[in-house]
Amino acid sequence: MKTNDYKKRNVQSLIGCVFLAALLSSGTLAAEIQATLTAKEILKRSDKVRNPDTPFSIHLTLTEYNQAKEVDKVALKIHSKQQKNNGQYRSLVQFLMPKRDTGKKLLQNGNEIWFYDPAAKNSIRMSAQQRLMGQASNGDVMTSNFALDYQVELRGEEVIRDARKKPRTVYHLYLTANTSDVAYAFADFWVEKDSFHPIKSKFYSSSKRLMKIAYYSRFQQQLGRVRPTQVLIIDGLDPHKVTRLEMKNYHAVTIPEAWLQRSYLPRFKG
Repeated sequence: MKTNDYKKRNVQSLIGCVFLAALLSSGTLAAEIQATLTAKEILKRSDKVRNPDTPFSIHLTLTEYNQAKEVDKVALKIHSKQQKNNGQYRSLVQFLMPKRDTGKKLLQNGNEIWFYDPAAKNSIRMSAQQRLMGQASNGDVMTSNFALDYQVELRGEEVIRDARKKPRTVYHLYLTANTSDVAYAFADFWVEKDSFHPIKSKFYSSSKRLMKIAYYSRFQQQLGRVRPTQVLIIDGLDPHKVTRLEMKNYHAVTIPEAWLQRSYLPRFKG
């Protein structure tokens, strides 16, 4: 009798496994689970392409254009490192040029940003959404971890044109902000399938108005892997308004904890 019960349980278990395998291979459940896991992993890998995981510094030049004519230019030096406890980045941004802005600084602790002006000798709270120059906001120049800042959905695989009109096979991700502190409430984000290079993004306001389009290009070996060293940001309403971000001089550096304190901003000389 016990032998028959044992065989019966084995048969039932086998039937259950076969049924579950069929469901996972052809059903909606498998697609949803796979899409959720894959979307988050794709975004994490793309974050690693955009951001070194070691403390680093870069020089960033922003050039604003209107009707293909240069309007303004700002040069920055950024020191950035990832927090071990939560994966977010902390950054110190120095204004190098134009001369009128020399000495100004931005301090980022996660999604909290402070602006220091030596003329006023105090620091004030800023938002990631506030305009820095041209089409670039404060959030655009800060090191960010999209996988922490956004919920992500995989919309599928597509072929799109990159900044040089070259076709790329990409994952189409849709991002929804976890909090109101980040630069954009929603985004479409296209990541190259094999390399996980960011190729293109569209950023939206909380009302889902298109704010800007960004193209990532000039991929070069920097601090251990190939990364984009140029971003073109196009105004969502007027495509003649473009801001170019150029990143160069990547260096692994030691960033003292004092540099990332608001109270230290007046004393930091770089």
